Amino acid sequence: MPKKRSGGGLSPTQQAAKFLGVSVLAGAVLAGIALPAVGALGLAAKGSVESFDALPANLKTPPLSQRTSILDAEGGTIATVYSRDRTVVPLKEISPYMQKAIVAIEDSRFYEHGAVDLKGVLRALNKNARSGEVSEGASTLTQQYVKNVFVEEAGDDPTKVAQATQQTIGRKIRELKLAIQVEEELGKKKILENYLNITFFGQQAYGVEAASQRYFSKSAKDLEVQEAALLAGIVQSPSRYDPVNDEAEATKRRNVVLQRMAEVGDISRAEADKAKAAPLGLKVSRPKNGCITAVKGAGFFCDYVREVFLSDPVFGKTKEDRAKIWNQGGLTIRTTLDPQAQESVQQSIKDHVYTSDEVATAATIVEPGTGKIVGMGQSRPYGVDIKQGETTLNLSVDNDMGGGAGYQPGSTFKPIVAAAALEGGTPATQSYSSPYEMEYPSPVAACGGKNWVNNEGAKLANENETEVGPYDMKEATALSVNTYYVQLISDIGICPVTQMANKMGVERANGNKLEQTPSIALGVTEVSPLTMASAYATFASRGMYCTPVAIESITQRIGNKSKSLEVPKSTCSRAMSETTADSISTLLKGVVEDGTGTEAGLDSRPSAGKTGTTDERFAAWFVGYTPNLAGAVWVGDPKHERKMVDITIGGVPHAKVFGGAVPGPIWRDMMSGALEGKPVDQFNLVDIPDSADKDKDKGRGNDDGNRDDGGNGDDGGDEGGGPGGVIGGLIDGGTGNGGNDGGWGNFIQGQGNGGNGIGGRRD
Repeated sequence: MPKKRSGGGLSPTQQAAKFLGVSVLAGAVLAGIALPAVGALGLAAKGSVESFDALPANLKTPPLSQRTSILDAEGGTIATVYSRDRTVVPLKEISPYMQKAIVAIEDSRFYEHGAVDLKGVLRALNKNARSGEVSEGASTLTQQYVKNVFVEEAGDDPTKVAQATQQTIGRKIRELKLAIQVEEELGKKKILENYLNITFFGQQAYGVEAASQRYFSKSAKDLEVQEAALLAGIVQSPSRYDPVNDEAEATKRRNVVLQRMAEVGDISRAEADKAKAAPLGLKVSRPKNGCITAVKGAGFFCDYVREVFLSDPVFGKTKEDRAKIWNQGGLTIRTTLDPQAQESVQQSIKDHVYTSDEVATAATIVEPGTGKIVGMGQSRPYGVDIKQGETTLNLSVDNDMGGGAGYQPGSTFKPIVAAAALEGGTPATQSYSSPYEMEYPSPVAACGGKNWVNNEGAKLANENETEVGPYDMKEATALSVNTYYVQLISDIGICPVTQMANKMGVERANGNKLEQTPSIALGVTEVSPLTMASAYATFASRGMYCTPVAIESITQRIGNKSKSLEVPKSTCSRAMSETTADSISTLLKGVVEDGTGTEAGLDSRPSAGKTGTTDERFAAWFVGYTPNLAGAVWVGDPKHERKMVDITIGGVPHAKVFGGAVPGPIWRDMMSGALEGKPVDQFNLVDIPDSADKDKDKGRGNDDGNRDDGGNGDDGGDEGGGPGGVIGGLIDGGTGNGGNDGGWGNFIQGQGNGGNGIGGRRD
């Protein structure tokens, strides 16, 4: 007596014999069932046991692709991304109605036959012969599962998908043999579970759980009989029976399934009739996929997380390896994003810069001592609709992480020069003549024993003629005196400055090295807001620089099992002594209390920071910190075309934009909200006495270019035009209305801080 398996299946040998018998007796039976015409039958026509045995018998089942959830630091969902929207669930979490419905309509003898249903083959052959066309197939549920595995393995590669679904005898035979193996190894219940989790139900929903959520906004375990019948009916042709787009056709198909369930005894005829009379009852949840769905304006941060995953070797040796894991999905990524900070960033941006403005803003907040990115946003919305002002360009990060080429930070670079000087032994009381206008000192020591030489006699100037030294470091920092900082870098050399910048993580956004030129002190090197926020966090953490991180943890779900993945860690290293960092905090505290950054100051807690306005006002910055958080705000034209002169931003007109006047208030509001309810910590300040030769009578500067008892930056004298852009823009000339003689505003124009005159811009 033949040996029966659980579920009524025959042994693999018996199944193979049946398969071969049918193939030989009916030469084209299988082709006739599955194909519109019989062609070269290949192995099926030969029907040899040797050829059949030569086929591979091991079905390599790839992990099912599932949705990935990106969460904030508190576990709230930022966005859901997926290659295929799927949530794998065990059979016990799938409604019994759903299990019965799919078996009834797709393979009613599923529990009676093995991998190949001989009766089904003969029945289909007979029906197709009588109709003269292919009106019925004979694939078992197990065979369909095997085919779906091929499709899943093909992923999003159209060529591989076509190969996995091509209607050929060779593929059909391979599918049948693998189905025999699957029946032997998995058993009926596991096959049914796998099938319900892998199959496509239309509307981007893969697997019954995603389908249940898509069409009924409920879990698959809660499906009623009429709902289960609808989903089971969709499988045969997801586009034809799509209930969202063709309710009538979907209703007909659902009722066919209900009728079949009654015929096989799964439900009574009365139950079937009642269910047929019920409306479809759709409660559709629209497909939501990708960073475009991110909440609280976190689309760009979401995209940054994806870039981190695809670029960091911790997730795989090659980009292909990492992409495979990402596309497979099933990840729960807990990030560093603080919902309070993120909401504050976006609200402040919304309040100060409109999406329709000619310029944009980008802001980032990081946590000192950990490198955690807690907030990231920008005024241009995330998306691909250019007409609506959307973009996927992340203005907060470097080019290789989805950003642009960066923006000149202007005078926000000066504290890095000061840190290099202090670390090298220069006292914080150091004073320089700091004239209104001067040539770049020459030669200036650079790295590698080289010297920078001012062969062209390049000059630079302060913001206006009343800014004349001597100045010490405290006042020069508060007033952002250009000539002081050029004298300082000329004294200590360029190399200590670039080395300090590297220790603080300051790199050019385009990946190039920092230039060996004294004008680096004036912020001519293009960087990103994330870079500057992380650099200033070094001051807040008393000299420890920590690389920025966005991911706290990742759990990967494969099938019903979960495992933790290793994630990138922040690397912290000492960039400067505590004394140096504390000295910088003391200097920058003066900037927000009595310098160019007064509009950025926080009333409720200590803060420190620096303003910056760049070449011809293409960009303006405020970068600052408290002991708790560090943040950077940039405002400008990403295309570097619109100068911020005679411009309206956020509904407010500006004759000229300064770092303290536009980015400063954005920084103030975003930091206030991010820190609300948090402990008020204090800086470790250093006593920096005023220098003995400080001129007590010099006027204090304001961020609008005026001095209390000095000249007006907007109205320079007749000779107001300074040497703005000599030799590649190395000079930090002003950009105000220089008077009757505009001077050398853009002579040999370049990328530096050249201007249109010297009356008006100071920071």
